[in-house]
Amino acid sequence: MNHENENLYAFGMIGLGTMGSNLLQNIADHGLSCAGYDINLAQVTALNALERNEIHGFSDLKEFANSLSRPRIVMLLVPAGKIVDVVIDELLEVLEQGDIIIDGGNSHFVDTDRRYKMLEQKGFHFVGMGVSGGEEGARKGPSMMPGGDKKAYETIKPILEKIAAQVHSEPTVAYMGARSAGHFVKMVHNGIEYALMQLIAETYAVLAKGLRLDDEAIHAVFKKWNEGRLKSYLIEITSDIFTFKNPGEDHLLLNAIKDEAKAKGTGKWTSQAAMDLRLPVPLIDISVSMRDLSKYKSLRTEASKLFPDSAQAKFIDDTDAYLITLEQAFYFSMVSAYAQGMHLLYKASEEYEYALNLDLIAKIWRGGCIIRATFLEDIYAAFNNDPKLEHIFLDASIGESLAKSVGGIRSVVSDAVRQGISVPAFSAALSYFDAFRSENMPANLIQAQRDYFGSHTYELKGKEGIFHTDWLKIDH
Repeated sequence: MNHENENLYAFGMIGLGTMGSNLLQNIADHGLSCAGYDINLAQVTALNALERNEIHGFSDLKEFANSLSRPRIVMLLVPAGKIVDVVIDELLEVLEQGDIIIDGGNSHFVDTDRRYKMLEQKGFHFVGMGVSGGEEGARKGPSMMPGGDKKAYETIKPILEKIAAQVHSEPTVAYMGARSAGHFVKMVHNGIEYALMQLIAETYAVLAKGLRLDDEAIHAVFKKWNEGRLKSYLIEITSDIFTFKNPGEDHLLLNAIKDEAKAKGTGKWTSQAAMDLRLPVPLIDISVSMRDLSKYKSLRTEASKLFPDSAQAKFIDDTDAYLITLEQAFYFSMVSAYAQGMHLLYKASEEYEYALNLDLIAKIWRGGCIIRATFLEDIYAAFNNDPKLEHIFLDASIGESLAKSVGGIRSVVSDAVRQGISVPAFSAALSYFDAFRSENMPANLIQAQRDYFGSHTYELKGKEGIFHTDWLKIDH
């Protein structure tokens, strides 16, 4: 078949669910013809029911492959895990060497490394690409984090730059790095997302339990915050949630939703990857743990009867003044969430030789993605000013803002603890900061203990070498 044949489609999509269908329509909006395939005939029928000449759905994989121009560009938007391997194996039966396969799902970066190596050996180009923005992002412009085959990226770059969200007339997509870099960056993006969502949930608890605000007043708080330095997608949708009622009902839908949070695993993967790299991300860790704890509803209900709330009074009578304090606490913790995520990316780039550009990552997260926020402009500026910056706490401008907010986080954490309100993410943000700024941590005692019970040795200040003491010879 001729590449110039007008009957051939320029882009193929496997997986025609909400994300796949919307992304195809986005591509078609930018003047490209698209083919879609799904094993579910209903999804294919729904795509063709759009009656768009630039888009056609197929239920036969070989027909789908034959409809694409060379080199074929095929993107997978299917659930992460074994199904990705199954689809790739089926694709290899109908594609040719030199074709490009893009995994646009939330695949574990370890799996992406394995697939990259396998497909490279077979003569195929593989791109592991994180896609953020949800249904709306897919349709109107997501943030995309492709990694893997650099040559393949150059081929698909014009398409991706057209369909990405635009910030200051710049597309929110860029090549992340070698092999699994794209999926690693997306995984950390999701880890930060977990932390931000937990912080917002704890803020809700403080507003409702600590300040005794009703839903309308809580909506007003989040709406106001979204007009200032906390402006972000997650704060914006939280404000909306506090006004939403189903037709004919007089209560917020929020108040009818069970308090059991689900997860798909990317937050857990972020914590696991950080532990493998021996780099602390306690804000992400506790956010994953709190989602897990939320699932134990029956145990929590039983415990609530044994240990009822004892707090009676509000945090403070001057609510408006305390809202300023709470805003400082949230800002402080938000900075910590991004800082821990970016530090993990810095370490992973070294360890896995990704050659990540952290300024570029902050740049493409400014639009289209779930964690987009005004603060990302500050992060972008920090790394643009110093590409070798290891931790954003050390940036002069961010550090100054952080220092001005520390009083707020200390007040909120101490007040919540006194009143028995659980704020583990706020607490983790503060403890991380206090440990990070400590020239001397009490870890020397831990080393002494390890040497005492296990002869694990220790190092001494200002003295080269490794030492061990026979602690049992201590004269008591």
